Amino acid sequence: MKVAATYSIKGGVGKTSAAVNLAFEAARAGVRVLVWDLDPQGAATYLFRVRAKVRGGSRRLVSADGALAAHIRGSDLSAVHVVPADFSLRHLDLHLEGAKRPTERLARLLEPLTDHYDLALLDCPPSISLASESVFGAADALLVPVVPATLASRTLTQLVDFLDDQVEAPAVVPLLSMVDRRRKLHRELVEELRAEWPELLGTAVPAAAVIERMGLERAPVGVYAPSSPATRVYRALWAEVADRLWPPDPPRRIVA
Repeated sequence: MKVAATYSIKGGVGKTSAAVNLAFEAARAGVRVLVWDLDPQGAATYLFRVRAKVRGGSRRLVSADGALAAHIRGSDLSAVHVVPADFSLRHLDLHLEGAKRPTERLARLLEPLTDHYDLALLDCPPSISLASESVFGAADALLVPVVPATLASRTLTQLVDFLDDQVEAPAVVPLLSMVDRRRKLHRELVEELRAEWPELLGTAVPAAAVIERMGLERAPVGVYAPSSPATRVYRALWAEVADRLWPPDPPRRIVA
């Protein structure tokens, strides 16, 4: 089972949209997907129409007796299962502090599910925290949405610099998000970002009304707008992500 996380230090960059649509496209391609919503806001939980309830809260979940299997829920998409979020996750850092080897705890929770899923996709809150470090310890790749803004490169640099100090760090896979090519500034910033970060995925997620409708439809774009350009974008994005996760001869945990 591969583990990927949609992650950014900065909020409002399209992490959950990427997680939900990539999960849909992965399932469409025949991948068995588990989405683990780690954000107390529970946006992925909401979009997959799953009840926002972690029985026993985050304290029980990460305790020595905690296990993910009891929290897994089905979704409207048969190949996508969800570990939901609720507001108790706002205390996840505090509860991890009391756990043995906290930066390894999320990986240990995922380990028993290895034979049941091909991909675990973690939707993360924006921060660098103990919970983030536990995500880094579990993930093979961090999918990092980058918006065309003047400070976008700074947060990506902060993340890469932080991971440089880790003995085993996940791959950093940046992707362009919320791009409006009608705007000259966006076009210029995209070119600057591509020059500075050649590892950026080639597919850019647009700023599009059809994506914004996800909150109303409570579904991935491919469900309610299967022929839209946005659906084709997420399909192409999944193909690129899959190539990063399952390269022909993968050295594990390298910076992309």
